[in-house]
This record gives sequence, structure tokens and C-alpha cells, in this order.
Amino acid sequence: MKKIVLHLDTDWNAIKETAITAMTSGINNFLIEKDISDKLRELGNVFIYAFSETLNPDILIDKEIDKQKIEEYSKKSESIGHWITVKEKKDEQTAINAANLGSNVVVISATDWKIIPMENLIADLHKKDTELIAEVTSVEEAKVMFETLELGVDGVVFKPGSSDEISQLKALLKEEITLELTPAKIVNIKEVGSGDRVCIDTCSLLSIGEGMLIGSQSMGLFLIHSESIPSEFADPRPFRVNAGAVHAYILLPNGKTQYLSEIKAGSEVLAIHTDGGGRTVTVGRSKIEKRPLLLIEAQIGDTILKTIVQNAETIRLVKRDKNDTIPISISELKIGDQVLVYFVPKGGRHFGKHVEEYVLEK
Repeated sequence: MKKIVLHLDTDWNAIKETAITAMTSGINNFLIEKDISDKLRELGNVFIYAFSETLNPDILIDKEIDKQKIEEYSKKSESIGHWITVKEKKDEQTAINAANLGSNVVVISATDWKIIPMENLIADLHKKDTELIAEVTSVEEAKVMFETLELGVDGVVFKPGSSDEISQLKALLKEEITLELTPAKIVNIKEVGSGDRVCIDTCSLLSIGEGMLIGSQSMGLFLIHSESIPSEFADPRPFRVNAGAVHAYILLPNGKTQYLSEIKAGSEVLAIHTDGGGRTVTVGRSKIEKRPLLLIEAQIGDTILKTIVQNAETIRLVKRDKNDTIPISISELKIGDQVLVYFVPKGGRHFGKHVEEYVLEK
């Protein structure tokens, strides 16, 4: 999930109303320069960045890269980040070096050139665990940073000048995600014994037409429909997606994938409609249970995509029938049916992330 970090550089009386407005708007990340962490924590659950350990931050932001200090923080399971001013090409490498050493967060403050350095850093850091955050000076610039290379930065640091700017920033995170879903032809359906499958119960009610993108290969994910459709033998569970086997990938709101086995209460996942529109939903519960499984293979071009789901009538894919999309139970699925998938061709981009390495998944 993209994040907004508000830079508060004055004392409490000067920024109190700003902090309250931010918390009311759902923004709870703050970069502070004064001793106001206790005051902020009184407002609720906050995450504090600071340049000094004396300000009691959740994550220290250093302006010097010290390998030994990074290692010490890692051993203590404490977070440390780095503020890097980018004025020339070599400064990009400084940011990459910080990430390679284990920096949890890299905050980039670009002076003259901004877009090109951020594009380079997004391309270099998107596969690492380091968060990439950009300092911005306007709401418009924040929007550009969130959209750069389609993937965008993980977050922005912004010094607000008004409550309107806070509202406008928050609105950026609510913009709908849109993906292109493509039909793929079913070529194989096979029972594969039993295994551990993951059932995702969200904190939201999913409508008919909504589901999640799941698959055995990150390049091709099947739209697994929510349990929002009633049947003769089972009541609807419109908050649920019976996603599939523990090994499978699920697409997240930030464009990355995660193993189903790693999804847990509090995780944020992407709910996608048959029209490609998406929204972020929070997981309330993830259930892993042993169930009979079914392998489903579909072909798109020369590529075979695969997923493994529970072998049960309530599991549905989405069938493309001429111009219509119809949720179809896997018990009714036939060879030759066209189902919706999210497909990223080899050498293409996944939310703007170019796949460099060769990976063969069978």
C-alpha cells in the first residue's frame, strides 16, 4: 500500500491542528524534527520517522550511511532508513548501496532532475525489501511520483501547507486501480490429490463480479471469484475468496505478488472486478486447511498458465462468453472455455516492472 509521510518540522502548538486533520483523514505517518512524538501518539496509532534517536522514532532516518550501524539495528530487529539528496548520477548509486546494505527505507530528495532519477531507482529497487520514498513539494508532484514507471514509489514525504492539501493527498491513494484482463483457453483440468489451501476472509463485502488474481506463475494470474453467489447447498460468503493452494501468488495493491501462505489478518490485498477495476481490501482472517485440490491450466498464445484450487463447487473462475463475463463453478468448467486472467507477457511489464531474469515455471 502506498503511504504518505507528513513532514512536521515545528513545535506542537504550530502543527497540532495539522496532525489532527491528518489522523482524521487516515494519514498516520509523520517525519518529525521536534520532540513531539508523545503528543502524536496520544492521537492514536502513529508511525514516526525522525533524524534523531532522542525523538523516540519508530524508524531512525540517517543522513550518513554507516554499514556497522545498519548491522547493529538489524541485530536488534530495529528499523533504520536513510535520507539521500540526489544531485547527480552517483547519488543514485548511493541509494542503491544503502538498500544493498539493508536500509529499511530510502528517502530521496531530488533537486533539479526528479523524474529520471526516480525512474532509475524504481527499476533498481522494486525487487528489494527497501521502501523507496520521495520527498515532494506539491500534491501534483506526489501524483507524478506515485505513477512514475506505472509502479511508482512506495511513498512520499510532504510538508503540508493546508488541510486541503492533506485531503488532496489522501484522495490520490483512493484512485481506482485498473488492469487489463484477458481471456485464456482452458486446456487441462485435473484432480491432484489433497493439499493445503488458503481461504481469504476480508473486512469488506465483495460484489458479484469481484474476486482476486491468483496463480502458480506471477506472469499469469486467474480471476478467482468471491463467494458472493448463493447456491442450493451453501449460503453466500460475500467477504470471502477461496483462493487456492498455499504456493500460489496473489496480486497486491502495490503491484507486487505475495505467496498465499504469507497472507494474514491485517494484510492488504487487491479485489478486482471483471471489468478490470480494482480496490484495496483488508484481510480479516486467512484460513489454511487441507482439502482436495484441482489443477487448472489455460493457454494464452504459446503460454500455459496454471493454478491449483480447492476441488469444490463453490470455487468459481470467470468465463468470457462472447461479450459477457459469467462466474462459472469449476465443477462446470470445460476444456475450451475462455476464462479471465491477468497476463504479463515475457519481457513485458508488471505494473511497470520489467522482468529481467529468465524464470521457467512448470
